[in-house]
Amino acid sequence: MSDDPRQLLRAMFDAAVGAAHPSVCLPQHLEKITPPRGRTIVIGAGKAAASMAAAVEKHWKGGPLEGLVVTRYEHGAETKQIEVIEASHPVPDAAGREAAKRILQKVQGLTEDDLVLALISGGGSALMALPAEGVTLEEKQAVNKALLKSGANISEMNCVRKHLSAIKGGKLAAAAAPARVVALMISDVPNDDLSVIASGPTVPDPTTREDALAVIRKYGINAPEAVLTHLSSPDCETPKPGDAIFNRVDNILIATPQGSLDAAAAVARDAGFTPCILGDLEGESRDVALVHAGIARQIALHGQPFEPPVAIISGGETTVTVRGNGKGGRDAEFLLGLTLALEGFGDISAIACDTDGIDGVETNAGAIMTPDSFARAQAKGVDLKALFANNDAFTAFEALGDLVVTGPTRTNVNDFRAILVPRRATADEPRPTASVEKSDGIGGQVLRWLGLGR
Repeated sequence: MSDDPRQLLRAMFDAAVGAAHPSVCLPQHLEKITPPRGRTIVIGAGKAAASMAAAVEKHWKGGPLEGLVVTRYEHGAETKQIEVIEASHPVPDAAGREAAKRILQKVQGLTEDDLVLALISGGGSALMALPAEGVTLEEKQAVNKALLKSGANISEMNCVRKHLSAIKGGKLAAAAAPARVVALMISDVPNDDLSVIASGPTVPDPTTREDALAVIRKYGINAPEAVLTHLSSPDCETPKPGDAIFNRVDNILIATPQGSLDAAAAVARDAGFTPCILGDLEGESRDVALVHAGIARQIALHGQPFEPPVAIISGGETTVTVRGNGKGGRDAEFLLGLTLALEGFGDISAIACDTDGIDGVETNAGAIMTPDSFARAQAKGVDLKALFANNDAFTAFEALGDLVVTGPTRTNVNDFRAILVPRRATADEPRPTASVEKSDGIGGQVLRWLGLGR
């Protein structure tokens, strides 16, 4: 069994990221695509778009390539035939709007002999921002910012984005017809829902404009009048399943969160830990932290559902309903909630990072918690509970020197969390006493099921 939890946790994270990198997962799928008699147009959007384009250039054997992809600032890669543009994420900007315009132009006027190779990954929804007619970029930015702070999940946010877009929700595929479209997709969403990845530019949209309006009402979004007017019009509806425009469209998953969790589990198993994969999870970060803490305690106290040493592994995309004004993304918030819930109990260590290398809008991928994190914070006079209440987890782990900084990984299969429970807790071991505020909703319901609710 590994005696260096930091090293093992980082190795697990690196394995998760590596399994989803385009240089690893894309070539085998590219080989199965029949080259066209006409042109091959490469377009794409997302945090992995540039690295996917570079992999296409290296491995495509079907003739000349041309095209354009858009990725997040500092997520570019060196390419020769495919132009790479960088834009803002998670809030769209003018560079993303112009890139989306040019992408739409590149797929128009094609024939049945042409192939559109679409490289789609997480982040593409904000990066390929082309507002629908009658909606300005500024109005779309305002709605996007409000949604990001509201606690809405990715499916809800992308439902609204699709209906405010001229390119997402299947509209890119419609513009490319009658050309053949093959979309290679890296999933960053729970259940690998193709229509949610980057808001599904090449995928039929099962949601409606009424659904989008319901999301705005649910979270009390103060949407501009032009947005509400647009969503109230039948003209804003997206192409639906069964539409003939999708007859020549193939959407292919090339990397998934589950694949990355499996890769991390293999590393844990080699180090002597039994992997316990919880899968893709949604919900408030602080609720998910409490659930994980409850599972870790049960393993340490009772050997259930597995006898230690155990590695609890999960992915998915949690949310943070912002109430304070601190710094920190959903992964750091999860980890700070876990730190408060465990207080160093049972020699438990953990990591929580975003696989794209950027947790929220900060410079770190996430952070690491060690058994002495809580005690070190107390010794340094760092008030973890106050920082938690202020959504300031970045500051907490920065003070402890426990931020994980990778820089852009140029892929994205969303959150990665791993908790190491190395042994059974002893009978006289101090139990956690910290009271951690939870949110309302499904997370609280799960906590009650586990006997953790108050």
